[in-house]
Amino acid sequence: MSTATLPITPAGRRRARRRGPYGVAPTAILVLGALYCLLPVSWVAVAATKSKAELFSTAAFAPGTGLLSNLADLSTYRDGVFWLWGLNTLLYAGGGALLSTAVSAVSGYALAKYRFAGRNLIFNVLIGGILVPSVVLAMPQYLLFSQIGLADTYWSVLLPQILHPYGIYLARVYATAAVPDALLEAGRIDGAGHFLLLRKVALPLMLPGMVTIFLFQFVAIWNNFLLPFIMLGDDQKFPLTVGLYTMLAAGANQPSLFNLILTGTLVSLIPLIALFLTMQRYWRTDLSDGAVK
Repeated sequence: MSTATLPITPAGRRRARRRGPYGVAPTAILVLGALYCLLPVSWVAVAATKSKAELFSTAAFAPGTGLLSNLADLSTYRDGVFWLWGLNTLLYAGGGALLSTAVSAVSGYALAKYRFAGRNLIFNVLIGGILVPSVVLAMPQYLLFSQIGLADTYWSVLLPQILHPYGIYLARVYATAAVPDALLEAGRIDGAGHFLLLRKVALPLMLPGMVTIFLFQFVAIWNNFLLPFIMLGDDQKFPLTVGLYTMLAAGANQPSLFNLILTGTLVSLIPLIALFLTMQRYWRTDLSDGAVK
């Protein structure tokens, strides 16, 4: 019994060519980029499982048997100061990201949907603020907070994070695209005021953009090192970044702290991963669900 051979169509030839070396190259580049990003994280995850004896005596990616003991030692280090640093970081990142998202959403909506004198000037100044590195502003901010007596307080880390030019820029761009002028005009005809339009129409439509701004700000504040390092002198107010740095500095004379530093680094990554997995469902394509209803 013979089988018939189907002819190869032009479309099939094009698909075959796309699967050739040039079609595989972009995928290979993406895989290499993913490995480049994930390799350090994987090493930290494996190294955190090793005991003090295993850390420098076993292969780099060979798992150890000391994860539970490392977690117990980390919890008892200086009466559990690591968890206090974690709570401080959650306060800085969570509170700062929420306030920054609220300010960015309202400011971006106003710049996108209202016409007033100086609107373009304000927006251009914001664009210029995006280009200024945060490291340049850290020392002037410290001097200002010192003059008003807020240095070495929680406010000295929270307040500079609230006004974020890039977040306002994203909110403005997103509000321009996602909030139809016709929908706002229909609300005004029905008697809705500015605040009601913002709360019932604009913010539901801007929710995916606000989630993006919140995630960007949360990650930026969570990983911020320089600002709290300059502002804070009391280690009871340190975030995880500065706290782990102090442990690393002390580890030069106490090599036993290296296990705790690696374990603390691994633990500090877990909230970020959980946040992304939890909030990614808010990135939806149907942007008008909330407002149309």
